[in-house]
Amino acid sequence: MAQHKRASSHPYIPNMIPEVQRQMLDEIGVERIEDLYRIIPDELKLKKEMDMPPALSEQELRRHVSRLLNRNESTQDVVSFLGAGCWPHFIPAVCDEINQRSEFVTAYAGEPYEDHGRFQALFEYQSLMAELLDMDVVNVPTFDWAQAASTSLRMAARMTGRTEVLLAGTIDKDKLKIIVNYITPDLSYQLVDFRTESGELNLQDLRNKITSNTAAVYFENPSFFGTIESQGRQIADIVHEAGAVCVVGVDPISLGVLKPPSQYGADIVCGDLQPLGMHMNYGGGQAGFIATRNEEKYVMEYPSRLFGIAPTIVEGEYGFGDVAYERTSFHDREKGKESVGTQTALWGITAGVYLALLGPHGMQELGQTIMQKSQYAAKLLEEIEGMSVRLQSPFFKEFVADFTKTGLTVEEIQKQLRIEGIQGGHDLSADFPELGQSMLLCVTEVHTQEDIELLAAALDRICSRGMKGVEC
Repeated sequence: MAQHKRASSHPYIPNMIPEVQRQMLDEIGVERIEDLYRIIPDELKLKKEMDMPPALSEQELRRHVSRLLNRNESTQDVVSFLGAGCWPHFIPAVCDEINQRSEFVTAYAGEPYEDHGRFQALFEYQSLMAELLDMDVVNVPTFDWAQAASTSLRMAARMTGRTEVLLAGTIDKDKLKIIVNYITPDLSYQLVDFRTESGELNLQDLRNKITSNTAAVYFENPSFFGTIESQGRQIADIVHEAGAVCVVGVDPISLGVLKPPSQYGADIVCGDLQPLGMHMNYGGGQAGFIATRNEEKYVMEYPSRLFGIAPTIVEGEYGFGDVAYERTSFHDREKGKESVGTQTALWGITAGVYLALLGPHGMQELGQTIMQKSQYAAKLLEEIEGMSVRLQSPFFKEFVADFTKTGLTVEEIQKQLRIEGIQGGHDLSADFPELGQSMLLCVTEVHTQEDIELLAAALDRICSRGMKGVEC
């Protein structure tokens, strides 16, 4: 392999040329490039040359990356029961076919001058999602569920003028980190306890913690554990009595069989579009949605784009365009209420295709299939000695399997499952120690009866060895 000499400048990156770099620094009145990074703490700075390998030719680079990728084991190679925010669902080929069309495909949002077909496609997406969610207004997708939840909470804070939010204690700890990062320092938060026997919110703890400074209460239904919250109306009543906003996160694919949050008092509904036609691809298939009623106090707090339909000057013709664009951060830039620099509009179009393809009856049939398969899996696993389904509530798609009595850790069980060609569920033991050695297992429409029975048989063998004290 040829060894390429490390160059001090690159012909296609002008600011690497010393003379150009000096001119740019002089223009902005800075002595050194390092002065631009003064805000970053010293302990986070790398104070030496990066240990970079020699540059590669295009052919060498392709071979190198191919070798790296071949070290991965994808969900096409193993039977996977891992969900926890990015779930295995069947993707109809038409979703990929349409979202790869040249008038739609872009890593970003597209621009008004590009084409107007995008406006209509996103309007159709919003309309289909609004029908599914039983809400009036749906935004163009944000980055992911965590950002959608964060923005929903900030919208609630702006509407109420309050500075505290309450979050269900069942929330995914990774999502919590993002929310905290997004709302800090303007808002503070507290977690509301949940019942460890059912996963439902502890209403007494909610009453104890809600105050006249509570802007919003956020919970998910189904919860991160997959459990269905049966107290939605009671929670919403407590929230509204305190003058706060009820924000509910929802898995949209559950709404073929579950009541939409609007019907038990939700004011803002958010979630992730990934189940609606997006492949799992290292987080890149995520997209957040926000939905509200068609009331000005809600609409004017959306920082993201909304598309509407209106008659044109030509009788019988209609056009699609931005609604109240002046409220967005795209219009106000740094003076906006909140910045939403990254959109995932392509996934909105994909979700629209998915919903149009399935229709109401398809969504209902899909939801029933997921319910039946996940219940079947839980039933089989409960027959394994030492294993139990931890939370005794109805659940959708995911459930908590408790292995504490087997004497094995979830880490050990996952290791053994992988040897048998199975990807187990998400390990909950570190983030939720009160649930013991528990694993969050995900079963959807893509899992066959054979897949589920394969998992049950493998866990039976692994747990049996653990109960007998046989070293794995």
